[in-house]
Amino acid sequence: MTGLSPAAPPVVAPPRPAAVLRLLAGRGVFRVSVQLMGLVLITAWGAHDYGRFATALGLMTWLNFVPGAAEKSALKAVPRLRLTRDAVAALTVRLAAAPVLVVLAAMVVALAVAPESDAALYLTAAAWSISGGLLMTVSGLHRLRGKSILDALAFTAGSVVVGLVTCLTWLVRWPPETHLVLLLAGLVVILGASAALLPGPWLRGAGVPGHRLLPAYGRSTVLLGLTEVLDVLSTSAVFAVLALSGRTTDSGPFYLAALVSSAFCSLLFYQLKLHQPAVSRRMRGTGAAGGRARAAELLKLVERAGIGFAVVLGAGLAVPSTRALLAAEDGYVVLGVFVLFETVLYATGLYASFLVENTNSKVLTLTSGTAVVALVATGLSAALLVPPLGPVGGFAALVLGLAVKAVVLRRLLRRRHSF
Repeated sequence: MTGLSPAAPPVVAPPRPAAVLRLLAGRGVFRVSVQLMGLVLITAWGAHDYGRFATALGLMTWLNFVPGAAEKSALKAVPRLRLTRDAVAALTVRLAAAPVLVVLAAMVVALAVAPESDAALYLTAAAWSISGGLLMTVSGLHRLRGKSILDALAFTAGSVVVGLVTCLTWLVRWPPETHLVLLLAGLVVILGASAALLPGPWLRGAGVPGHRLLPAYGRSTVLLGLTEVLDVLSTSAVFAVLALSGRTTDSGPFYLAALVSSAFCSLLFYQLKLHQPAVSRRMRGTGAAGGRARAAELLKLVERAGIGFAVVLGAGLAVPSTRALLAAEDGYVVLGVFVLFETVLYATGLYASFLVENTNSKVLTLTSGTAVVALVATGLSAALLVPPLGPVGGFAALVLGLAVKAVVLRRLLRRRHSF
């Protein structure tokens, strides 16, 4: 007797190229539809309403990663488990769904009391973001049981919803609140159908009671998910500074630029999740040291690039003509360069953190702790750079935060481990 559940066969081998392409196509179409949505809506609403919409989504994007913490934990833990696999999968569903239900309930109250208020707009944006995160988690569980086609179908259907609602909004000129409510309604239907296709034991639980697994599994889930949540909160901090400094209209250009960066990084993050079960198995025991050593090399690259960026930026701000170029409202070329640089640094740091996190559970306090430091560094940099430089200052703050994170994490790894 092996103790394996026939409803939950482990999938720990790297995915086949054909499956990867199919999955990337589904997620890619969804990302493209969201990007096109932004371009279409700015023509329908104008700078003011689009700025409100972009600010709401930007401030709430971090919620997308709250349910995703449970997915990361499952992708790391389930391939290593035997007797408790079904119970852990069921606990994953519950941990991911609980915050979604709370946000949905708050949104319903806000829409009932003051449907045209900013609170209703922000809570609807929050519900859209966190529900998307839950769909990612459910799709991750489907991949673990060898049903990756359900992942691709779910996000392809999501792209259809985004495209249809966006076209109707452009034609009818629905306000941002209505647009988000309709997006959310379509996403909830897809989410319900996807969750219903999970195996019964993965929904009900089997074997070991969930409350016995919750302390250890809950800690791992919180620490694994905290890094991504704090990373996205860094971007949300820039939106907050834009709003507080009276530059809400600049949220639109920053949001569109951030979409370009996040599109690439999201696909990379998704690739890492596709390979996480196999990497988790490979990096147990002696494989962990090699993973940490490779991560330290990548962090060193981010550190050096970030320091060089800080020096060049400081020199540029000291020269009046260069400072005027950085602060120009139509400085899209400069903004594009900053976006490209930030994307490369974020992707490199993301892979380094991925390697570290999949070694053992003891290092999770290091990655989550450095994410807190990076958030503080980004917030302080944004407070200094965003008011005079706008979107360019926002991306400069993100780069500086990434550099600080790389510096701190590399030194903590060297202090705790020898390579």
